[in-house]
Amino acid sequence: MEKPTTKRIWRCVRYYLQLCEAKGDAPDTIINKRAGLSKFFKWCLSRSVYYVDQIDLDLMDDYMHCLNTYRKPLDGKPMTVAVKRGYLTFVKTFVEKLYMKGVLSTNALEHIELPKIGRPLPKAVFTENEIQKILDQALLFGFSGLRDRAILETFFATGIRRTELANLDIEDIDLNEQLVRIRKGKGGRERIVPISERGCEWIALYLSKVRPRIAFLASGSTLFLANNGKRYEPHKLSDMVSRYVKLAGIKRAGSCYLFRHATATTMLNNGADLRHVQEMLGHADISTTQIYTHVSRSKLAEVYGKSHPSALSKQRLF
Repeated sequence: MEKPTTKRIWRCVRYYLQLCEAKGDAPDTIINKRAGLSKFFKWCLSRSVYYVDQIDLDLMDDYMHCLNTYRKPLDGKPMTVAVKRGYLTFVKTFVEKLYMKGVLSTNALEHIELPKIGRPLPKAVFTENEIQKILDQALLFGFSGLRDRAILETFFATGIRRTELANLDIEDIDLNEQLVRIRKGKGGRERIVPISERGCEWIALYLSKVRPRIAFLASGSTLFLANNGKRYEPHKLSDMVSRYVKLAGIKRAGSCYLFRHATATTMLNNGADLRHVQEMLGHADISTTQIYTHVSRSKLAEVYGKSHPSALSKQRLF
């Protein structure tokens, strides 16, 4: 690919996104980068900033102020710190890559100070009973419901990400050994995880009774097919899960990640080692997995009841 002959911001953005694609960034990652840089580009136009060599720390201070004062039109709430940091990071890495490729002579944002964020706890951690209610809703919808149940069971049994599930092919599932090979994990990492016998039975039912009804030549070896016979788009999986959460009568919001959270917390509650949960979820850093120790409340309550002097005391006030 050719380097841009102009330093106009959007021409450089297109070049940068081509580099990201060539590097192997996931499609969702590239979509997010494009959206974040598009927001920054439109803001730059409003300030008569047209060229990448005009981007410096003073300009980013103004952009930070813009993000801090922004209010969502639906509820009037500000952006979260994580969202603001994300928007700023898009610009920082964009400028850094242009410097590395020689488009810019200096990296003006090398010393930018990004907002610090903690590690928020996962929201809407569902109980096992709630998960079962969600799973049961799929059976109300005939053959497509059988497919959906197989998808939901796979989410819960493996803790897989939605993009990872969408990318599964038939040969990635070993029903005899009860294993799932995830070829396109986050960061390009591969891993093999176990899947329950129950999950395998639902997949086998789907493969024998449902998939032949919707597959066509272009379906290839894709495991889970949408109604059009093609590979699922990840956001469609989220829409499907959200619909079943509502049908189950659960008032909290939830999508594909609710099964990932449930897998992690349930395993920890039942005594799984943190390292094993890390490997199961495909986390590069164990500190990400440690978040789930904070929401593994039943295990904490059990240990507290057996170890804390106040909990062990039987003294009554009256």
